[in-house]
Amino acid sequence: MTSPRWLIHLLALAVLVGCSDCSRAPERTTGATVEAQQGVLEPPIPLPNANGSLKFAVLGDFGTGKAEQYGVADQMVKLRETFKYDIVITVGDNLYGRQTARDFVKKFEEPYKALLDNGVKFYASLGNHDIREQPSYKLFNMDGKLFYTLKASEGVRFFFLDTTYPTPEQYDWIENELKSSNDNWKIVVFHHPLYSSGGRHGSDTTLRDKLEPLFVQYNVSVVLQGHDHFYERIKPQKGIVYFVAGSGGKLRRGDIDPNSPLTAKGFDTELAFMAAEIQDDKMYFNAISGSGNIIDSGIIERRMPVDVESGANIKSKTKAAP
Repeated sequence: MTSPRWLIHLLALAVLVGCSDCSRAPERTTGATVEAQQGVLEPPIPLPNANGSLKFAVLGDFGTGKAEQYGVADQMVKLRETFKYDIVITVGDNLYGRQTARDFVKKFEEPYKALLDNGVKFYASLGNHDIREQPSYKLFNMDGKLFYTLKASEGVRFFFLDTTYPTPEQYDWIENELKSSNDNWKIVVFHHPLYSSGGRHGSDTTLRDKLEPLFVQYNVSVVLQGHDHFYERIKPQKGIVYFVAGSGGKLRRGDIDPNSPLTAKGFDTELAFMAAEIQDDKMYFNAISGSGNIIDSGIIERRMPVDVESGANIKSKTKAAP
């Protein structure tokens, strides 16, 4: 019996993106899209602050214990007065220098005391400056694991990787986890950026060659990264939106290549963190500087399955938040 033409097309697509299990055709999807603030004279796109939505912050390269880190922490506390996020996602380099018990207090517990006291949970990934014992530190909520997932809400899952030591076991693990997940939003978190316009580090193409085909194949919409000490939103790559959020406590001023074709928005003159909100098929984001200004904002619409017969998007079946 001859296979339908659409099935032949999908199996060919699976080969192009490098599937390791072609016993069933992969789901066709659209790319994630971004609607962003255009220019500094336009008002930022606000976070909806809706009841029932998933609200979270993103922080990276922060654990110095210095005044600059405290300044960003103060802005995070100020934001939470009106935007009640309960999760902070870290993209690594959670502590710099010595990492004794006293250092965890000075460089983490004291700067973010107001957030921790109000029940905000930090979920960490490891950077190259982080000791291997950090997964056992209770307040990083890693449950002793170097790589793990977080089911943050209905339809939203974060996948945390250790890109300092990316073993074959970890590559197998992330493929299996992405493949088995039916979540609408798949967001991957790690330290070393697959895409970055940084002069000091820049894009890690070795990691990209390993991970990007999996992200494309298994419907990842957003990737959160650190390592370069600035904020950058990358132009969508193969339908995926990448952020560099590596300036929570350290800044490499002027490090973004002004001629880079990757940059949709870059900010390397102040420290910064991100705030985000997921409501159904949209993720709203604000990047906030250490002085409290919104330096980037926008709306991401996730990658959508496509009906193979009509070519139309298949919308999420989850209900809108009231």
